[in-house]
Amino acid sequence: MADFLCKVADASGHVSSQIEVAQSLEEARQKLADRGLYVYSVKPQEGLLSSLLTRTRKKAVRGEDFLVFNQQFNTLIKAGLPILRALDLLSDRAASPKLRPLLGEVRQRVREGALLSEALDQTGDFPKIYTTSILAGERSGDLPGVLDHYIAYQRISSGLRKKLISTLIYPTILVIAAISIVTYIVTFVLPQFAKLYADMHIDLPLTTRILITVAVDYRPYFILGFMAILAVAAGIYLWSRSEKGGLALDKVKLKLPFVGETWIKFQVAQVMRTLSTLLVGGTPLMQALATAAQAAPSRLTADAIRSASQRVREGQSFHESLAATKIMPELALEMVEVGEASGSLPAMLNSVSEFYEEEVNNRLATMVAFIEPAILVVMGCVVAFILISLYLPIFSFGVGTNPGG
Repeated sequence: MADFLCKVADASGHVSSQIEVAQSLEEARQKLADRGLYVYSVKPQEGLLSSLLTRTRKKAVRGEDFLVFNQQFNTLIKAGLPILRALDLLSDRAASPKLRPLLGEVRQRVREGALLSEALDQTGDFPKIYTTSILAGERSGDLPGVLDHYIAYQRISSGLRKKLISTLIYPTILVIAAISIVTYIVTFVLPQFAKLYADMHIDLPLTTRILITVAVDYRPYFILGFMAILAVAAGIYLWSRSEKGGLALDKVKLKLPFVGETWIKFQVAQVMRTLSTLLVGGTPLMQALATAAQAAPSRLTADAIRSASQRVREGQSFHESLAATKIMPELALEMVEVGEASGSLPAMLNSVSEFYEEEVNNRLATMVAFIEPAILVVMGCVVAFILISLYLPIFSFGVGTNPGG
């Protein structure tokens, strides 16, 4: 007998995890089904070391390779190939070398009798929204249709991510360049000039004295301060990995002017697209909310979705449940209410996602349009101040010793 960690839902939609003792995965799953439970996943219970290794293992399923795999897999399924045969073909021909062993694991579990969604979930490397979508496709008997929706979701999500990254590349390069230039001048150039002026025994202008004092005499204190800032940043980062710390930092982000509003709209766009994809694929609302909470980009939105899910379970409408979280924009709530009343909730959620994705893109473009010249101006002023302060004594000395003066 072995212990299996099972994720199940009861008739009311309440999701929970429990340990089931059985001889095999199939037996554990059958026991749960016999008790009237909706089975999400069944996997062998891991020890502490195995669990830590699983959490620290780098995710191999991501990006274009995963998209290509889903397109190929969906094409084979539509052509009438059995799932096991399709996995046989793709496990040796996947574009990503990291994806091949995972597909081999999935194929072996399916061959042993596990459902495809269960086999995918047991690897721990596939996105939760993906495994849930596959499960919905298996339950509804329309796996190709569900894969079509998920592939569309992948394309849009990856496109948005690429656009955000490309928008932020140039400002990041400017910041790195500015910091590198100032660091080089302060570290190598200023000490040489300070030594030169000390040997010349000349009176220095006020700006030059201030610059040399700050950059040379007080350099050890700046280094200590920089190290302290790094230590604090590392501490905050580690704290943010905890449940309490991550939630606190998310609340701080939400209150930042301009940035907070853009950040929450990006979160809403991601969550709404996830929900729309799951609902269109045939996933029940309660299960879709549970999956969306697990796939949420931040702890704040994940807690909000869980809270809304609990209120929906208690009988409140979906839009009222979202409104009670107090983080959803008013327009999103109004659109969700209309979709709920008209029976077109998945389509309306998709519209909400598209609207806020476009708004986030526009806001980022506006922000970058201001940030880029601001960085250039600040960098130019700093470098100009340093250079003028360094060469001013030489100019003054040259004018003072000019015979014609």
